[in-house]
Order: sequence, then C-alpha cells, then structure tokens
Amino acid sequence: MSRIGKQPISVPAGVKVDIKGQHVTVTGGKGTLEMEVRPEIEVVVQDNEILVNGRDEGRQTAAFRGLFRSLVNNMVIGVVDGFKKVLVIEGVGYKANVAGSNLTLNVGYSNPVEYALPKAVNATIEGANKIVLESIDKELLGLTAAQIRQIRKPEPYKGKGIRYEDEHIVRKVGKAGAR
Repeated sequence: MSRIGKQPISVPAGVKVDIKGQHVTVTGGKGTLEMEVRPEIEVVVQDNEILVNGRDEGRQTAAFRGLFRSLVNNMVIGVVDGFKKVLVIEGVGYKANVAGSNLTLNVGYSNPVEYALPKAVNATIEGANKIVLESIDKELLGLTAAQIRQIRKPEPYKGKGIRYEDEHIVRKVGKAGAR
C-alpha cells in the first residue's frame, strides 16, 4: 500500500499543469517538463492540487502510484526552484573548465577529457575544484552528475578523483600501514 502516492501535490501560483490522456505537462517560471504516465495510473488536477490515483488495487499499481507521484512532484519543484548537484574534484593538478556546453576535465589522464553537457543542464565552476550542475529535470541532472563522476571515480587510498559534495570516501590503509 503506497502512502506517498496518496498524498496530494500542491500546485504553486504560476505553475500550469496540463493533462491530456496519459501525457502530463508542467510549465513554470524556469521552463516546461513533460512525461508519459503508465496506463495503470490516473493523474487528476482538482482545486490547485494534483492527485495520482491507481486504476485498480493491485500491489504493482500501488508501487507505480507512489513512483509517479514522486516524479510529478519533482516536475513541479523543478519548474519552480530547479535542482542543483555539486561535484568536487580532488587531486594535485586536477581541474575543470566550462566553455559553452562543453566541460573539460584535467583529471590525471594524458589528454583532457571533453564532456558534452545536455542542453537542459548548466554547469559552472567554483574555484578550481567544484563543479556546480543545475537543471529543472532531476532525473537528467542525476544522470549527468553520475556520468561526470564516472570519468574519474574517487580512489580509496588518497581520495583522488571526482566525487559528490556530500559523499564520504572510506579510505584504506596502504601497504606501508600494514606492517
């Protein structure tokens, strides 16, 4: 039984929600997001609230109800406030640059690594070692951050690499520490 799916989503002023069949469009001050909803789920707008209902009482339908309620809620939050992820680059000589929609990473390889950012994601560099990613689409933002982190994962001995700002790297003791 989904408890999250039963909660209504309040629609702030300035946000327009349009539902055509199984297609949900949310428009706000920062942009527009669209999504297709599964046929088992019904999305309804009543009195400045969005309700996500299941068409039957199955266990899988209840799980999808909670999922799509969270996804629609993320769409509403995204068009109002947006989302932000911060990546930290650690290592001597490691740095990043942004030029247009290209992110250039110097992270210990013989050549710089070029990463083409999606159109919906903006990147800025704070200092020499922080990459701030911003987007209205939470799913695309998380995917982009994960792909950038994948370029040079943090290693457990010195902690060098690209990590999330709130990520804690568990450090290992090297060979010299074992004696």
